[in-house]
Amino acid sequence: MFVLSAPNACCFSVIDYNTIQPCVHKQLLTNTAVSDRVCVCERLKTMAAAVDGVVPTLAIRSSVAVELWSSAGAKQPYKPNLPREETKSSRSICFSPDGRYFAYSNGVEVKVLHVPTSNTGNAGCWPVQCTLPRPKAFYLKFSPRGNYLCTWEHYAITKDRPEGAANLLVYDVATGTEVFAIVQKNQTDWQPSWSSDESIFALVVGGEALFYDLAAGPVEGFASTSRKIGGSRGGMLSLGPGNSPPYLAFYIPGAKGAPSMCKLYKYPALGQNQTVACKSFFQADRVEMLWNKRGSGLLLLTSTEVDKSGASYYGNQAVHFMATKGDTCSVPLSKEGPVHSVKWSPKANEFVVVYGFMPSKAALYNLKCDVIFDFGEGPRNCAYFNPFGNLIVLAGFGNLPGAVEVWDVGKRERIANIKCADTTHFEWHPNGEWFVTATTAPRLRISNGFKVYHYSGALLHETLWPQGQELLGIEWQQYADNTYAEPKITKAKHEGIKSSQPEASKKAYTPPHLRLLKEGKNPEKYLPQPTVPGLPAAAPGMGKNKKRNTNSSKAKGNNNINNKREAGDATPPDAAATLVAPIEGLEQQQEIATGSAVTIGESPRRPVQKQRPLPRQQQQHYHQQQEQQKASELGTPRHQANGNVAQNNNANNSSSNSNSNNNSDKDRKIRSVAKKLSDIKKLKSRQSQGETLELNQLNKIEMEASYLEELKALKLSV
Repeated sequence: MFVLSAPNACCFSVIDYNTIQPCVHKQLLTNTAVSDRVCVCERLKTMAAAVDGVVPTLAIRSSVAVELWSSAGAKQPYKPNLPREETKSSRSICFSPDGRYFAYSNGVEVKVLHVPTSNTGNAGCWPVQCTLPRPKAFYLKFSPRGNYLCTWEHYAITKDRPEGAANLLVYDVATGTEVFAIVQKNQTDWQPSWSSDESIFALVVGGEALFYDLAAGPVEGFASTSRKIGGSRGGMLSLGPGNSPPYLAFYIPGAKGAPSMCKLYKYPALGQNQTVACKSFFQADRVEMLWNKRGSGLLLLTSTEVDKSGASYYGNQAVHFMATKGDTCSVPLSKEGPVHSVKWSPKANEFVVVYGFMPSKAALYNLKCDVIFDFGEGPRNCAYFNPFGNLIVLAGFGNLPGAVEVWDVGKRERIANIKCADTTHFEWHPNGEWFVTATTAPRLRISNGFKVYHYSGALLHETLWPQGQELLGIEWQQYADNTYAEPKITKAKHEGIKSSQPEASKKAYTPPHLRLLKEGKNPEKYLPQPTVPGLPAAAPGMGKNKKRNTNSSKAKGNNNINNKREAGDATPPDAAATLVAPIEGLEQQQEIATGSAVTIGESPRRPVQKQRPLPRQQQQHYHQQQEQQKASELGTPRHQANGNVAQNNNANNSSSNSNSNNNSDKDRKIRSVAKKLSDIKKLKSRQSQGETLELNQLNKIEMEASYLEELKALKLSV
């Protein structure tokens, strides 16, 4: 099948070049030469073959330049062999829906390039169609047929224009002239709405929907509005594709307890009693309107920023369906939690919803909002149909590990399951067989780059961005409908390349001694030998962590000493060490005497336990023994030595207790006097401000001098 435009006609005809008849040639090409009519079949076959070899361009926006990459064929890698402009201030890049134009901003102006019609010959020459004087352009968006370009920049007030300048502008791409300008402060919903044939232009300003009829031309059409509806703040508008005149949806937020409402109209019938369908709902701070490709069905994703029940951090979400036939219903969801993604199939007869707490569910619905297939649960929050609707990707990006599932929609079976970690951008190739995943800034500023995959999971191309540079955006060149034929889906594995990035090991960790056992080796033979007689063999890795273990043991010792001091134990750390040392020496002497000491090369017969400090009573007993030993050496009787030790202990305890009590009493008195002086200072401040004080407060101020003398005396006695 191929699309052919008939001369002097305003429509396109679909022709099968294998079964085309001569009479059709005459009907379509009546104004052409006879020789051209004879070879029309051959021309169509040649053009169709050329279309099969079309490889779209890849537009890339980085922190240093705007680049255009191309490929020599379907199996050839992409290379930056097309025009490139060095710029660090590019904010946006955009292809027109039919792929004729490419626009980008460079911080000085907006350039619109004309895309060559072939990938050979003059493919490297992209002539400039027009330049627009918008150095601060932040967003760019083409109209459905690519005849107009909309630019948006941040609204600003200057001294020259205190009322603010227009920040939403529309340009005619053919001439580069400005045809419309208006103030649009809303950045989230800045994009205007177009009908598919570009005959109607509409946007919402201040809650009111404005319509412009462009059938007579842009100059006359943008001069004045043709229709207006709405008027309440927060309103949203969306024109449906496909039909001419189109259907349109207008959302009115609820106020003062009234429900929110979305109404469908058939342009130009916009009266209050001319609604095609109406759907009301509560709990909707914001609505996202999604039309199917035919413009016959509309999905409403309603959401609230705060969940009053506290069940969800993401607020509340719900999905509603509206049809141009007048049917409305709510889409049933079988699992609680947020709605992560809602996407229409390009075939316009089914849609997918990813919803619920993790692991989330994904389900395929028909136009009656019945579940026709359940994809099950998994770590995913995104859904992407390919341009033909016969493949769908369910993925988990963002804070999820990046699992990507490719499903055959017709056969309801999974084809591939790959992992694309750190993906921030996903887009299908226009041929419906490839897709690109990219890691871009500012979401992630490291490991930037992009990869091209086949739907079977094979990696076709990989580019890692250089260090010090950031990949900001990437976009495929678009083509008109029917440029590519719908691919046949098979389970055959496509030949690909191996990624240069190392993959994380999927094997479980195995300790060294278990690895030695699996190899049939004895782990004891590979243990390090002790260096000090009487000590056990060191465990593997102790030598490397010797310093760390020493520090940790010191920290533990200090913590134990501090805890004992807080509990009333006055034994210093040196005394505790001396108490433990005689016992360790005694045990070693006993082991040597009995012949049980550990020698080099032998394993210990029993584990050496860590010695703990003796209890307090045993410590006092040990001190008494030391005092008695000293007294005996000096000739003092044992009972007298015991009495001296007891007296010394009692004297030390009583003196320490009395000193601590005296200090605590003085500190308490000092704090009390200082508080009184602070209160007096506050009272004097209030009095200086003209406030009338009570009698007791005045008496307190008179006592300031005595309090100062008391505080001075207390500090001197410390």
